[in-house]
Amino acid sequence: MRIFGIGIDVVEVDRIASAIERHGEPFLARLFTQAERDYCAAQKKPALHYAARFAAKEAVSKALGTGIGGEAGWLDLEIVRGPTGAPKLMLSGAAADFAKREGIREVSISLTHAKEYAAANAVAVADS
Repeated sequence: MRIFGIGIDVVEVDRIASAIERHGEPFLARLFTQAERDYCAAQKKPALHYAARFAAKEAVSKALGTGIGGEAGWLDLEIVRGPTGAPKLMLSGAAADFAKREGIREVSISLTHAKEYAAANAVAVADS
């Protein structure tokens, strides 16, 4: 196995909160799956959790080397909770196709957030 790529991103929570306030559901539906929206909406501070997932998707797109777009759209990258509660990335659509083509076995992610910022990192691991 080899490291295919790494990515990191930091987001101001207020920036995401403002976008949600201005654009509402159309903004959320463009960037987050229904499961992600359900999870974040159920939290005490939804914007904090949306910001962390936004940062994670950006970090993953950097680890893949694709950016957000044709090879990895917002909805192709879903952040879910694994059995232990740790965040886990689920790939679908074009991102899953890209990962398969490139021999990427896994993309590990880590999320963190504080009052004003959310951050995430990602490491994509591929076959040798």
